[in-house]
Amino acid sequence: MEVMDKLTILADAAKYDAACTSSGVTRGGRPGSIGSAANSGCCHTFSADGRCVSLLKVLYTNHCCYDCAYCVNRRSNDVRRTAFTPRELAELTIQFYRRNYIEGLFLSSAVLKSPDYTTERMIETLRLLRAEYRFNGYIHAKAIPGADPGLTNQLGLLADRLSVNIELPSEASLRLLAPDKTKAAILRPMAQIRDGAAQSKAELKLYRHAPRFAPAGQSTQMIVGATPESDQHILSLTEGLYRRYRLKRVFFSAYMPVSQHKSLPAPAGFKPPLLREHRLYQADWLLRFYGFRAQEILDDSHPNFDTALDPKSDWALRHPEFFPVEVNRADYEAILRVPGIGVRGAKRIVTARRYGPISFEGLKRLGVVLKRAQYFITCSGRMLPGLRFGPDSLYRRLAGLERVELSGAGWQQLSLFDGNVG
Repeated sequence: MEVMDKLTILADAAKYDAACTSSGVTRGGRPGSIGSAANSGCCHTFSADGRCVSLLKVLYTNHCCYDCAYCVNRRSNDVRRTAFTPRELAELTIQFYRRNYIEGLFLSSAVLKSPDYTTERMIETLRLLRAEYRFNGYIHAKAIPGADPGLTNQLGLLADRLSVNIELPSEASLRLLAPDKTKAAILRPMAQIRDGAAQSKAELKLYRHAPRFAPAGQSTQMIVGATPESDQHILSLTEGLYRRYRLKRVFFSAYMPVSQHKSLPAPAGFKPPLLREHRLYQADWLLRFYGFRAQEILDDSHPNFDTALDPKSDWALRHPEFFPVEVNRADYEAILRVPGIGVRGAKRIVTARRYGPISFEGLKRLGVVLKRAQYFITCSGRMLPGLRFGPDSLYRRLAGLERVELSGAGWQQLSLFDGNVG
């Protein structure tokens, strides 16, 4: 098979791997090397379904010895199979880079023969790129669960970022849909990557030319909507992965029906839960940058997101006792919890109020968008003059929906802030 025919098959097979991230490293150009992994070094493109796709994203092979029910490359599926040789893939990457098509490589693979054999082929590809072609650009590689730790270590010394896909949100779902995989086999390389990266950082403090192990850290991906786990379960798992394995990102992938299985949603009439995926990404942002905890965002009485609202607005509507927030006195963490105010806006507010009180006009000049925030803040003890809303009308304004019954009796105190609210 011609190399370009292989590329057509294996690039299409890789489209379900989420990779919407920048490089995370700042390695500049080096004399005698090709490429750079500086912050601006990884271009972002968007696929037809709206996903952010970085780099040349391709599988080494779609031959797989596993039979995961949700995967298009499972061994029982009748698809065209092929594999690159390490030389073919290295040469293809370099040629694409020289033509300015790409800025780096995202390399994943089905499991050909065994995890060890597949990892060896990937290592040889990256070795050719780094040592023979002197490629200095960004490389993201998928570590294969079950591979020998020594091989995973070699892979991490050649790649900038490693990732291990957790696949499904629970061990029960993994046993049901991916019987060849186990939770322990997936988490083991995650712990190895975490420890290897920490050791590498410690060594670099002592010797700046020490080998770098996965300097951009690690990430993972899980499928959403193929199994019945709640958003609360998924978000709690996400928080645990960040805490225990120091992941840079957890990616969510809305389930796309590519096969029929009694335990999977029927393809006929099934709509991929893209909005649910989007809400999980928004909640993930709250975990990483806004100081929220998973149990605050969702709980047993509220296990799933209201897809009509972004998670921060949903939380605010369920916690009227927290509001209004006085922007001239509230601490940074409290301002961050106001719907519509982001990290940059909160920092600008904290800085600007050192020089005098901030008004609503002042907030606009600071670049704060008041479309949502105006309902949750006061300036010098006053809400925006003329503002009128109640719990139902506020929900409709935030969600763009018709009246929805709310359970928050505490909203009575919100409607009595200042006499301005009806």
